Amino acid sequence: MSEETEVVVVGAGQAGVAMSEHLGAHGVPHIVLERHRIAERWRSERWDSLVANGPAWHDRFPGLEFSDVDPDVHPDAFASKEQIADYFVTYAEKIGAPIRCGVEVTSVRKRTGRPGFRVETSRGPIDARFVVAATGPFQRPVIPPIVPDGAVPVQLHSSGYRNPERLPEGAVLVVGAGSSGVQIADELRRSGRRVFLSVGPHDRPARQYRGRDFCWWLGVLGRWDAETPPQGAEHVTIAVSGARGGHTVDFRALAADGVELVGLTASYDDGVLRFAPDLATNVALGDAKYLELLRAADAYVERNGLDLPEEPQAHDLGPDPEGMADPRLELDLAAAGVTSIVWATGFATDYGWLEVDAFDEHGRPDQRRGVSSEPGVYFLGLPWLSRRGSSFIWGVWHDAGYVADHITTQRGYLAYGTTDRPGAAPAAWKN
Repeated sequence: MSEETEVVVVGAGQAGVAMSEHLGAHGVPHIVLERHRIAERWRSERWDSLVANGPAWHDRFPGLEFSDVDPDVHPDAFASKEQIADYFVTYAEKIGAPIRCGVEVTSVRKRTGRPGFRVETSRGPIDARFVVAATGPFQRPVIPPIVPDGAVPVQLHSSGYRNPERLPEGAVLVVGAGSSGVQIADELRRSGRRVFLSVGPHDRPARQYRGRDFCWWLGVLGRWDAETPPQGAEHVTIAVSGARGGHTVDFRALAADGVELVGLTASYDDGVLRFAPDLATNVALGDAKYLELLRAADAYVERNGLDLPEEPQAHDLGPDPEGMADPRLELDLAAAGVTSIVWATGFATDYGWLEVDAFDEHGRPDQRRGVSSEPGVYFLGLPWLSRRGSSFIWGVWHDAGYVADHITTQRGYLAYGTTDRPGAAPAAWKN
């Protein structure tokens, strides 16, 4: 015998908790299934010193302040990973989310001859009219097959990195210049390690400008609402940091502190890594995006007559570090004493358990604003799901509201004709 419910939500991270709140507000019966603990990835798949990349006043759900959970979190501060996980646990308790932890979903298949789906789990089957895949984008760490196993004592993904003490003595190569890569490289250098940082294409906004956080600037400039990334920038990472109270990521400053910058990691042969000759280009493109945002902010201030302090020094990039124009193109790992490589190279999704026709020819979710090509299946928590802000905590919350509205509308159609009076409005329309 299988259990029955209207909606099964898979995953109890920020997306699953947000989904539960909106479904609950609509009165939709649902179950949230989580194979570990609520917000588990924040606790066990991030490095020890990680903090949020957005300030607490911004990176939250509307119904709860961070300071209501932990008075030590100031609205302008950057919550630690444990504080973020605790926030979602508290939020789930606040809304009475029907979350079942320790339950793994092994498969979802469309039912034959009946509407809905059979959800197979480690605790038995559940039949549901709708399924929401709220597992997010950080499902399978990606390590490019460049350096063979055994070439250095340790190779690990950034999700497996914890702190400098957990790595063997010696130099470290960090591959990837997004938020994770630059923060890990900076931490390693501050611990006294020799560090090489492989820099690819990136965006690096100012952490603060004229007294306002970059999250605020993107909001007032309408950039969180962009529905698609700029052409050619679909996978460009953003280098921003809340570490040490928050600061602008500056590759010149990293180089001045002793981090050796190299270009994109290209190939490996017989103990030698080779890098693309694109370091200066990648840094220059990041600089251009940084300066463009400052100019847009200045124009906004002037246009609206705001009394915000000028910051002309923020436009001064300073001299290029030594080696920028003529960077290292090869690195003999043994000769340089490199004993560890940290791959901050992102993640891939893994929907092997979702056995429905909801994917395109490349295996990516075929969806629009979370509504998939398979009626009754939804996705939540993915970057650019509806707009640029979708990858942030507050953006997930708003995306969940849209998905919940869509589910409620579909319930109304499915309920038509099942009420006592023929043609009467189904109860689902009245929520």
